Amino acid sequence: MDISLVIPLLNEAESLPELSAWIEKVMKEHNYSYEVIFVDDGSTDTSWNVIEELRRKNPNIKGIKFQRNYGKSAALNEAFRAAQGDVVITMDADLQDSPDEIPELRKMIVQDGYDLVSGWKKKRYDNTLTKNIPSKFFNAVTRKVSGIKLHDFNCGLKAYRNKVVKSIEVYGEMHRYIPVLAKWAGFKKITEKPVEHRARKYGVSKFGLRRFVNGFLDLISITFVSKFSKRPMHFFGLWGSIFFLVGLGISSYLIISKLLSPLTFALTNRPDFYLALTTLIVGMQLFLAGFIGELVSRNSATRNSYLIEEKTGL
Repeated sequence: MDISLVIPLLNEAESLPELSAWIEKVMKEHNYSYEVIFVDDGSTDTSWNVIEELRRKNPNIKGIKFQRNYGKSAALNEAFRAAQGDVVITMDADLQDSPDEIPELRKMIVQDGYDLVSGWKKKRYDNTLTKNIPSKFFNAVTRKVSGIKLHDFNCGLKAYRNKVVKSIEVYGEMHRYIPVLAKWAGFKKITEKPVEHRARKYGVSKFGLRRFVNGFLDLISITFVSKFSKRPMHFFGLWGSIFFLVGLGISSYLIISKLLSPLTFALTNRPDFYLALTTLIVGMQLFLAGFIGELVSRNSATRNSYLIEEKTGL
């Protein structure tokens, strides 16, 4: 199969027929073998009924329905597991992404050899205050942390080599950082392509301001987990040792001062006594956290899971 098109949605019944017809037109023009996987993320309108009707008309359309709203990451993760195409392309269901971008995105994967191509919406039709400005900030932070030079990490229009989507797990709200997940899974050929962004035709946006707080926390989480999940002692042990040595140094100074001036020197009246006590306790707790994390990591079923490029003759 040439292409798996993954489309998560929530209450997009109005746009689905038009989007489906547009996709079918593009696929037929380029003679692609394809599947369209709609993931209904707990819609409360008639979205699922529309998907079933579209399925009856076009056998290339498939559907996954969630009992309730689990979020875009869960929708993408389930669709990635089901996708069979050599190239997997994700897009939003609100008609703000153009299916006309599909041929060029596929070409960049198949012919140009990229593992992941992320869309870049240079000209946006979103609210500048609530979307554009915060998005620019978080894109800049993500570029700095990840080292991936993309302008728009959160663009819904992306293309992947099939091996990429089978090698990553998207959870929580990590859909914003799929390029980061892909890079840390060993896929280095990541680029971007300027894509058309269209004004919303039906419905309203399903994302509020809270997504920026969650996105920042997820970035911290994914950065930590990707670097230290298999070696937690390298993080907790390092900082635990630093705190403990600082506390030990202050304690040594206080003890020597007490020995030199036993009558005039009262330990409990000095702020550095409590500073020494705090740093010693924090240092020991961090070190113990690293030790426990190391035990958990070494007994994990995935402790020796690595991405293997190819096996032959085995």
